[in-house]
Amino acid sequence: MYKVLDAQPKGTAMGTGRVLLDRDEETGIARLTLDNPDRRNAYDAAMREQLGAYLDDLALDDTIKVVHLRGSGDVFSTGADMGNAYAWYGDGTGNDRKRRPSQRRRLSVDRKTFSFYHNLIGYPKVTIAEVRGYALGGGFELALMADVAVVAEDTLMGMPATRFLGPALGSLHTFFHRLGPMLARRLLLTGDTIRAAELRQWPIFTEVVAADDVAARADWWGRKIARMPADGLVIAKEAFRLVEQLQGYQGEEVVSYLVHAFGTNLQFEDGEFNFVKTRAEHGTRRAFELRDAHFEVPEPS
Repeated sequence: MYKVLDAQPKGTAMGTGRVLLDRDEETGIARLTLDNPDRRNAYDAAMREQLGAYLDDLALDDTIKVVHLRGSGDVFSTGADMGNAYAWYGDGTGNDRKRRPSQRRRLSVDRKTFSFYHNLIGYPKVTIAEVRGYALGGGFELALMADVAVVAEDTLMGMPATRFLGPALGSLHTFFHRLGPMLARRLLLTGDTIRAAELRQWPIFTEVVAADDVAARADWWGRKIARMPADGLVIAKEAFRLVEQLQGYQGEEVVSYLVHAFGTNLQFEDGEFNFVKTRAEHGTRRAFELRDAHFEVPEPS
């Protein structure tokens, strides 16, 4: 049914092969697949730029009404690849690990990074997220930002990066307005992860269903929405966006990257977990194990 395009979209400087594009002009549906299964579809800067380039091209494609986001290998995404956290701020000199990035570099990089999320929130086509396995960090944000999100009930969701970057991450407006202030505070202040089944009682996602049903339900929503007039869809999305801006998003375009840039420049006191230092001493896998051990506090019996 879907034709895979081998060519890279215009504006893509380098194709990594880790984001796949399928498009079907007859139905008006395009599928974008994060294809990095060995890393649970974590994405680095190159992957995110490729995803953004595809989205930019599809935004101008009048044959496409719906963009369906998913991950390969039964995992949506574990967000930004933390195997080299500060590589996102690299200056290309090869000295990225020798000194912490300056605040001016953090602000410049984060401004560009969060423009991707701002564009996704205001995207002119309907976005559908097919979410399974894990939706952590940036993957969680993608699921929250989608117009329609069909989520497997056993999906593990949350912002575990708050356990080594602090609770004040970017896109706070998304967490507060999509999750509600109490749940947002719980996830951001503790770094807890939660099964999607526990969120079924709140109107956060379009559907929380059995894992075996996710793909079919996401496909059904795409085909259903694609029957609507294309101009009507974009007008509705702009109207929704205007209401959100008026109700509480004012200033978020600056606040999101500003808070993230400051939050990635923390000083750690004795006894506080420093992920970057721990990773340098023990490696990424062991650093994650030590992180989880540090933050594990048994509930009172």
